[in-house]
Amino acid sequence: MKKGSIKIHKKDKSPKKTEENKLRVYFVQLFGKYDIRNEARFVYFCKWLIFALLLIVEAFVLLDAIEHWIAQGEWRPFVHIAALTMVLTASEGMKLFAVKGGGVRTIFYVIDAVAASLIIFFTDGVYPILVYVLILTELYMSTDRTRTAVAILGCSVLLYLGSYVVKTFILRGDGFELYPVLTETIGAVFFLVAHFVLVNVALAFYRQFLRLDKALKELDESKQELEKAYEVVAEVTALEERQRIAKEIHDTAGHSITTVIMQTEAAKLILESNPDEAKSKIVSANLQAKHALEELRDSVHLLSGISGNKTLKTALEEVIQESTDGTGIKIRSEIEDVSVTEEKYRFLCNTLKEGISNGLRHGGATAFWFELKKEDDNILFLLSDNGKGLSGKPLQMGFGLTTMQDRVKSLGGKCWFESEEEEGFEIHLTLPMSELK
Repeated sequence: MKKGSIKIHKKDKSPKKTEENKLRVYFVQLFGKYDIRNEARFVYFCKWLIFALLLIVEAFVLLDAIEHWIAQGEWRPFVHIAALTMVLTASEGMKLFAVKGGGVRTIFYVIDAVAASLIIFFTDGVYPILVYVLILTELYMSTDRTRTAVAILGCSVLLYLGSYVVKTFILRGDGFELYPVLTETIGAVFFLVAHFVLVNVALAFYRQFLRLDKALKELDESKQELEKAYEVVAEVTALEERQRIAKEIHDTAGHSITTVIMQTEAAKLILESNPDEAKSKIVSANLQAKHALEELRDSVHLLSGISGNKTLKTALEEVIQESTDGTGIKIRSEIEDVSVTEEKYRFLCNTLKEGISNGLRHGGATAFWFELKKEDDNILFLLSDNGKGLSGKPLQMGFGLTTMQDRVKSLGGKCWFESEEEEGFEIHLTLPMSELK
């Protein structure tokens, strides 16, 4: 070996270990293919297993016949047994894998029964009963009715006993003695009954397992569908909430900012000719800007998922404080602390802001009285100002008052306005306390 070269030692793989791995892989693939949760595939696998076991039992039957009959120099019984096993193999193969119709399958059931019964004439020991058991297993698998399975068991026992009795009289030439027949067949009958119980209990458990597995799959599918539906509903709800907030920003903050612009523009025009009026409009615009800023903050909090923990009374008192700070107006109030939905919470706060702004802009008010209280199952809202009121003309419903009326109706309440010339303006609201609204 050259200097610096590296010798690689390969792991020795013994033929025995390789063969074990191949067998393991084969059985994993075999039982993975015939998953017990797939009824059609599992039944197909069981049919092949029954057929393979039948071939093995028939091979033992033939070996036993060779040992018993050919050793005695009698070929005819061996030929009969070989012919019967061939007929039984062909019939069982056709019935298991080829024939689908019920009427044709009945013919092969009869052939199986006759062939199995005739084997009794030429064979002793456990092999005839094993042939019966394999044929009955397929029969039990083909029905899901207990009565039918019991009837099959009864017929098979009678057929086996009848075949054994005929064998005793014809081939052995013995006289009829009931006790020896019963003692010789009682073990076989017990074996047939035990096989019936075991197979049908196993089938009942398997069918129940399939029903439970199907129910679990349906539950999983329903869960997935519900999760998808929930995601869709959540997306739609979030979209609707965003659209509602966007509309609220447009209808409230947008309207307030527009009013601020109009008030300041008007103040600029009359600043020299009427300073007091200009000052009043600037104060009103300042107040409207504060309200617009607060509305924008509330909307941002909603979009970001931050919910305020202020009570309605605290929020209304803050609106009053913002309106009076630096403006020179007076607002007296009497507010009861009531619990309302978030939608009503925002509406009442916005209505108070809108009412104060309207009183300043349109009525020239300098003082307000605000009252919020609970009466029976209703919330009563009253905002009154000392403005100039209506000058004998019908009330012209602007954007703010129209929006206010529409929102009250959507919340299940009532809204009306009262005003007389030089007697100020009043806003009355009635909202139900019920959370359903």
